[in-house]
Amino acid sequence: MADLPPKPSSLPFPDSLCHRCAAPPRYVESARGSVFILCPLLPNKYPPQPVRRCPLFRPDTQGPVS
Repeated sequence: MADLPPKPSSLPFPDSLCHRCAAPPRYVESARGSVFILCPLLPNKYPPQPVRRCPLFRPDTQGPVS
């Protein structure tokens, strides 16, 4: 699997809190082309999507993903 830079037009689950988190999330593509959101804060690393509530969410003050 390879890490992907975020691509706003093709983000998986665009309404997920992960995209707006200061953690920051990493986008990982499988050999089959599926994209997963890896969270550096959660013990289960790949939370079920879309994430709508998260106790570890910290708003990204840098602005939206670009």
